[in-house]
Amino acid sequence: MNAVKERIAEGIRLLNAIGFDIGNYHISVWGALRIVIVVVLVFVLGQIVSKLARRMFRRITSLDRAQQLLGEKIASIAVWALAILIGIDVLGINLTALTVFSGAFGLAIGFGLQKTFGNLIAGIILLMDRSIKPGDVIAVSDGKGNSFGEVKKIGIRAVSVTTRDNREYLIPNENLMTQQVENWSYSSREVSINIPVGVAYGSDLDVVEKLLLEAVRATPRVLSFPSPGVLLNAFGPSSIELLMIVWIDDPEAGVGNVRSDVLWKVWRSFKENGIEIPFAQQDVNLKDSAGLRRIADALAVREPPAKP
Repeated sequence: MNAVKERIAEGIRLLNAIGFDIGNYHISVWGALRIVIVVVLVFVLGQIVSKLARRMFRRITSLDRAQQLLGEKIASIAVWALAILIGIDVLGINLTALTVFSGAFGLAIGFGLQKTFGNLIAGIILLMDRSIKPGDVIAVSDGKGNSFGEVKKIGIRAVSVTTRDNREYLIPNENLMTQQVENWSYSSREVSINIPVGVAYGSDLDVVEKLLLEAVRATPRVLSFPSPGVLLNAFGPSSIELLMIVWIDDPEAGVGNVRSDVLWKVWRSFKENGIEIPFAQQDVNLKDSAGLRRIADALAVREPPAKP
């Protein structure tokens, strides 16, 4: 055992002898190898301890998903900060000698990464006040208009939102802190859907209302409570306009498919019961019909132009 220790010590002396001096500092192969070993160990240990911390928080069933994520992020930051300090201590780096350099370097990093740190703090605040959490359905802008998506992950820099067409938006945490956000499931997961329908004048509205409610109640995702309803919305130029109001509690599964299912059932039910869905039409009344008839007769008797 002593022989092995002596050989290791001899190898370290040989590696330490290969190098050069800069002022009062000696840079050698052993010094560089030591730095690499410590950095690799710090990185590996930081990864292992961070994973263990995440698994520990996920096993705490008394916390919801937002609280678990918050605990994971704080634990990860603490683990990495402790690992870096331990690495500095093992390497024997004198922080006092690096005060000026570290201050200038920290200032440059602060200006370069201020958005990153801002997004990190914004993500932690979002998890603390639980205004946005994984599983929520929020409205996002895709450049052409607003569409909704489900929050899949709240990361260090951005929130991942997946829409119904499987597009994934990465929204910076700061944007969700400073801009208006429409959260469909913040305090309740129940969302109402308005479905307009028009019927022809002369239709029996009592029968129409009955058929509409039957179609709504036959749709699987529509809730029985709050109960669906039918409102007489307006007397339009071509039809009597009705409005169906239905409720769902799973907006992440889509809204357009519920509207489509209801309208398909309404279409079939109206056809079976003879309810007419009118199309837009306009009536044109000619006041001076006699004058127009004289003009038409004059054009009819007019001789065609001679051929050249």
